[in-house]
Amino acid sequence: MAAQSEPYPRRYAHVAGVAVHLPEASLTTPELEELLTARDPGTRIPRGVTEQARGVERGHVAAPGQTAAGLAAAAARTLLEQTGHVPPVIDLIIYAGVSVDAVETATAHMVAAELGASCPVFDVRNACNGVLNAIELADTLITAGRYRTVLIVCGEVATPAIRRQGESDADFAAACPSYSVSDSGTAMLLEASAVPGVLGHRFCAGSAHWDAAILPVTRSASAGCRVGAFTVDPMGLAVGVHKLDRTVLRAPLDERGLDWDDMAAICVHQASLSSVHTFCEAAGIPLGKVVVTIAEHGDLVASTIPVQLHQAVQSGRVQRGDLVALVGVASGISGANGVSGVSGANGASGVSAGTVLLRW
Repeated sequence: MAAQSEPYPRRYAHVAGVAVHLPEASLTTPELEELLTARDPGTRIPRGVTEQARGVERGHVAAPGQTAAGLAAAAARTLLEQTGHVPPVIDLIIYAGVSVDAVETATAHMVAAELGASCPVFDVRNACNGVLNAIELADTLITAGRYRTVLIVCGEVATPAIRRQGESDADFAAACPSYSVSDSGTAMLLEASAVPGVLGHRFCAGSAHWDAAILPVTRSASAGCRVGAFTVDPMGLAVGVHKLDRTVLRAPLDERGLDWDDMAAICVHQASLSSVHTFCEAAGIPLGKVVVTIAEHGDLVASTIPVQLHQAVQSGRVQRGDLVALVGVASGISGANGVSGVSGANGASGVSAGTVLLRW
């Protein structure tokens, strides 16, 4: 009996493009401080401390009624126009944002409906590492011959999670990380190719530290389900990150005889400017290779890496054929590393970390 052939010839996964949609409205950090004080006169916000401590000068704010799915779909429409694709040729849509518009159904369904797509869809959520995990999945599915074209979308409406705080310094310290968040939509298109694009990926996790950064869902008979306040334990998060196996971050490069200096750009998740410097120093990542977006765009949550990649490509810093590293570390803690001709980093709650290696 003749052997059954695969649905598609074996292919590599290649990043065909990346697009970003930023809300029109933005706020400087001083403007945000004034707005929060006006909304809650009892709030104690030391002026200038947030910008100094977090390194954020400005962030983007979604318009009233603007949804995570809507921001993701807007970025996807731009990407499909740029790459000459139409929804019928998309085989799979993966939504990878932290922000969701409903617990049920998957936000990916909402994005597909806005695009007029009828392909299979699902959500992937791993805090700020969601997009990197989606790339790993898309690469696996494409190289296995299951799909030819996978659209990864992310929409972040994070500013509603900005936390109110009271009078004490401890209250401010707990709330301050939420002042850095910013809203956005991003999209990446991966296609089957005869030429390697996604070169490798590796992830790790420290799940014991899951409560180091958490936006909990609370349940009660009287109030039903409610989303609680975003809380960060800086010391617990630092311990979790410190315990991560940093050799995972270099693994996709080491397996190919590459080093950080071989990358045209490195995209690293950025919750604050100081944390980027600390993380890169510990991981041996040269700061001069990192695409820094935290000052002008704030903490873009899971959109951080796609925005950095988009900025590097648009500026000419990354050209076709260049190597890029996408590196992620996040609360949780989990980690990952991948290579694809373009390189970067990202973070997620868990704690998790990892690297994806790309050839753009």
